[in-house]
Amino acid sequence: MTAIYKRELRSYFNSMLGYVFAAAVTLVLGLFFTIYNLRGGHPYFAFSLSGTIMIFAFAVPLLTMKSMAEERRSRTDQMLLTYPVSVAGVILGKFFAMLTVFVIPMLISCLCPLVIAKGGGGSYLIDYSTIFLFLFLGAMFISVGMYVSSLTESQLIAAVAGMVVLLLMLLWDTLVSFIPPTVAASAVGFLILFALAALIFARSAGHPAVGIAIFGAGAIFTILCGAMASRWFATALTSFLGMFSVYGPVSNFVSNYVFDVKGLLYYCVMTAVFLFLTVQSVQRCQYR
Repeated sequence: MTAIYKRELRSYFNSMLGYVFAAAVTLVLGLFFTIYNLRGGHPYFAFSLSGTIMIFAFAVPLLTMKSMAEERRSRTDQMLLTYPVSVAGVILGKFFAMLTVFVIPMLISCLCPLVIAKGGGGSYLIDYSTIFLFLFLGAMFISVGMYVSSLTESQLIAAVAGMVVLLLMLLWDTLVSFIPPTVAASAVGFLILFALAALIFARSAGHPAVGIAIFGAGAIFTILCGAMASRWFATALTSFLGMFSVYGPVSNFVSNYVFDVKGLLYYCVMTAVFLFLTVQSVQRCQYR
């Protein structure tokens, strides 16, 4: 895994992508810091950092777009899989290389709370906790981008699709609020979720029977719950989807000043899930 990590890290800085990513993100962070903290007088850098979250939704897919798509297009993915390291090791090596590039602007941003403190304001605990949170958020974004990249040979498609997925994740709370609390809406919603889960697992594992079994079990669950517990089931979908809020932990850190441990664990679990899906996707291509 170490050899893959070094190889990928060198590739990002040999191609200038690493420098451009770090410089662009640092520039945006600096602009928000100047506008809201230095000129606007806001005492917390965490507020400025949270304002840049949409920028990461566009920047991270540009960082991850070539992680797997380029390997598939140039047919070097098969060569990587002949290395004396597991598929998981290859994926983790690439993941940590991209995470290292992501960490660079985050480390530079650690200077901002020091500047605010020079003026007699700010809170180290709030600001550095939020920076720490963004490391976990960035790891999750990178894992999502890697999975999307593993599904296509086109870097452009990987970048655009990754942006769309991350934007949907950030707008999750707003989208969930549009769902009416009715039995019919919950039934349709759960059927769609089970169908998507079945499609993802069937595509990643390469076993359609697994997908059919997942959807069948989900359909039975939906029908039984809708018939036997209609009052609870009417709001079950919105309650369930609300658990996957991506912006919720950020809001807790920035607005409520709460160190959201559950939010950090959620980011870690989602990162692990998408890395696992990426491994399954690569293995499926290996035996195609």
